[in-house]
Amino acid sequence: MNLYGASGHAKVVIDILMKSNQNIEKVFDDNEGIKEILGISVFSTNNIISSELIISIGNNKIRKDISNKLNSTFGKAIHPSSIIDSTVRIEGGTVVMAGATINSSTTVAKHCIVNTSSSIDHDCVLEDFVHISPNSTLCGNVTIGEGTHVGAGAGAVIIPGVKVGKWVTVGAGSVVIKDVEDGTTVVGNPARVIKK
Repeated sequence: MNLYGASGHAKVVIDILMKSNQNIEKVFDDNEGIKEILGISVFSTNNIISSELIISIGNNKIRKDISNKLNSTFGKAIHPSSIIDSTVRIEGGTVVMAGATINSSTTVAKHCIVNTSSSIDHDCVLEDFVHISPNSTLCGNVTIGEGTHVGAGAGAVIIPGVKVGKWVTVGAGSVVIKDVEDGTTVVGNPARVIKK
């Protein structure tokens, strides 16, 4: 497996791959001043190879931009302590971190981050480039649109059946009780729109 990005997020992805007995071939980064991460050499993205890759960058927009430029096969990193039902579908480029739970009939699309100790219940849909922050909870039948960041920082709750639009930011600790339009920022309990 190869990684694109040598940030703090990459450190967690490296740990997941090591705990999953996956070989880390190379790490690439745009910042040529970064020479190593956790003892692994970092190479310029000018020399990136197209074999199996994870974009190990936390920013959803940057992950999308990079994925659109690359002609690569995208791998997955799933922490062995995560709990994932056998009916869950997880697509390439996605990372599932320690202690995360994903329940029955849920779909997690491409290049998502299901962060530490987050909980995703049955029949949820996460579209491409979504980030579910640590300790956030999606109840059953929740849909999260492309590029949305749930619990920015940590810990948000979305009640059953809610649809959250594309490129939304759900603030830390928010409780979302109704659908959220594309491109908005919501915060609080109950969550209210503070930015469109």
